[in-house]
Amino acid sequence: MAAQLLSGQGFTNIVNVAGGFNAWTGGTAFLGEEKGLALFDGVTSVENALAVAYSLEEGLKNFYEDMAAKVTVDAARQLFHQLSQIEMKHQDRIIAQYTELTGRPVTRETFEARQVSEVLEGGLTTEEYANLLMPSYDTVSEIIELAMSIEAQALDLYLRASEKAQNEAGKKALIQIANEEKTHLARLGQLMEETLEEEA
Repeated sequence: MAAQLLSGQGFTNIVNVAGGFNAWTGGTAFLGEEKGLALFDGVTSVENALAVAYSLEEGLKNFYEDMAAKVTVDAARQLFHQLSQIEMKHQDRIIAQYTELTGRPVTRETFEARQVSEVLEGGLTTEEYANLLMPSYDTVSEIIELAMSIEAQALDLYLRASEKAQNEAGKKALIQIANEEKTHLARLGQLMEETLEEEA
């Protein structure tokens, strides 16, 4: 069942564990499946759904910028800045999606005025991520691992939120954002492979 779900989302390297879920001893998603969904409670329009998504991207962009200011290694600082820029591009796509779906052009300032919460994409606050993960943020591979963890959590959140969307337009918008997160996650995976080869 789970393997079929992942396959349907476009993932190709899927391992079917003998013994099912109870036999799995690897990594798991953290916190409950309802975490972050409260942000989408009462979202009855595609406009509101995209405003929430924009807000989540803003939280992650700011988190990466904060981390860039804290790390001492130049390569780590540059990577955090790069990740922040990627989140800004995600925001640009959300604005374009809003204009396409509503037929009404909107500015970045308008979306920023509708900030809903200081959370990151996966539905957790910056403090919650730091308490749960607490890596040493000075190596490139650890930063990529952190980013992949957040993006995977975000992908999961957007898919779960789309299932609870109260209208088809909102559902479609959230699925499109989830697909973009999936693409970003794949790129981070490629970057991780390249980084590990360089560090070997």
